[in-house]
Amino acid sequence: MGGALMVVGVALNFFGVQQVGACLFLIGAVCFGVMQMLQRYEGQSIVIRRLRRIMIFADVLFIVSGLLLVEQNFNFLLPVFQRSGLQGVTNYAQYVVHNNWVLALFLGAILELYTMHRISSELEKEAKKL
Repeated sequence: MGGALMVVGVALNFFGVQQVGACLFLIGAVCFGVMQMLQRYEGQSIVIRRLRRIMIFADVLFIVSGLLLVEQNFNFLLPVFQRSGLQGVTNYAQYVVHNNWVLALFLGAILELYTMHRISSELEKEAKKL
């Protein structure tokens, strides 16, 4: 469900309903990330444990992407940056306004795809040993 909300949120963002899309994406990213973080691996494979840590990092990237998307659409932090003067506004524009949420989303998606593929193949190897 969280993954579906993320897809719907990004689609709405591109089709002109940015504020609703941003909120749906953030809710989906949090749901997806929390669901994966709550899953446990009880085996002994160091490889799978390492891949799980990478997967959790990808989930954090999804949540960061959602936060950047919400900030881009609602500008909650803009007054804080404006107090710093022109340099603060320049930093705000550089880190928030320039669609950096897409980069975090892309990196998270690549890591997620890699770890999902590798974990499934490692679990198959582990099952064959038993």
